[in-house]
Amino acid sequence: MSRPLALLAAACLCLLGAAPGEGEVALFDGKSLAGWKSSSEGAEAFSVADGVLRVRGGRGHLFYVGPDGKASFRDFELTSQVRTRAGANSGVYFHTRFQDSGWPAAGYEAQVNATHSDRRKTGGLYGVADVMDAPAAPDDRWFEYRIRVEGRRIRVWVDGKPTVDFTEPDGWTPPAGMEGRRLGEGTFALQAHDPGCQVDYRDLRVRRLP
Repeated sequence: MSRPLALLAAACLCLLGAAPGEGEVALFDGKSLAGWKSSSEGAEAFSVADGVLRVRGGRGHLFYVGPDGKASFRDFELTSQVRTRAGANSGVYFHTRFQDSGWPAAGYEAQVNATHSDRRKTGGLYGVADVMDAPAAPDDRWFEYRIRVEGRRIRVWVDGKPTVDFTEPDGWTPPAGMEGRRLGEGTFALQAHDPGCQVDYRDLRVRRLP
């Protein structure tokens, strides 16, 4: 490839997001919600525009089901680019399963919230290993969210900075009202929390771990 063409290709990658690395699978094609299934509750909250998966509106959840509708992950590393607007509240669930309404009962939630009134902020595992009051990323700019599960260990990073390192202990008792906060196997879900929710996601990709 000539140098001008190489520079042009690099510029396109910067604009559109880098191609998945070795062993990674893109979960979002930047054009549609193919591979995703929304709950009936709040289905209108999820749309795609300008290469971005947009979350707007009241409570609802968008689940990754994959090309065959059966997506499931145990040990993995998930990365995404996220941008919140003022007052937004969202979350990235993992080891969860499809629900047509209500808060997902299964799995953990990595919180997405910079300025919502909920004191649990971006970077924490909701209700389990919270980041309180001071978010790991501000509103109105893209940040990288990375979640890694290996065995019973969960780690979270925001722009490369570690925010959670939690190992589910033997005989784990989840918090009251969150009995499904357990590791096992499942898929991912994105949350629309309330009418003021305005969050953008892009470049979602996952790599299965041995």
